Amino acid sequence: QVQLVESGGGPVQAGGSLTLSCAASGPMHSTYCMAWFRHPPGKERAGVAVSCTDGTTTLADSVKGRFTLSRDNAKKTANLQMNSLKSEDTAMYYCAADRAWYGFRTQYKYWGQGTQVTVSS
Repeated sequence: QVQLVESGGGPVQAGGSLTLSCAASGPMHSTYCMAWFRHPPGKERAGVAVSCTDGTTTLADSVKGRFTLSRDNAKKTANLQMNSLKSEDTAMYYCAADRAWYGFRTQYKYWGQGTQVTVSS
């Protein structure tokens, strides 16, 4: 069974930075996609970034220029570097993975438990 574990969340002041890490374990296919989603309070879960083993990376418009997604296929990790954080970035952040690319749809098969990011202004 594939497991995803997120880490790196916490409180941060507006304008600051955080790096979220997602580590996958278990039997992963040789080609797969890893994605980050976030669920702000009172809003729906939304995609933030997706990266696949072929190098394809997609970022949501709301985070372009501020967030970067990097992955290490050998280590099965996906790190979300978040800079210039805003209060609207406050959310529970989830890592997701699947063999298929679902973009920012929530159809990924595997999900982590989430890590909270709280940005104070």
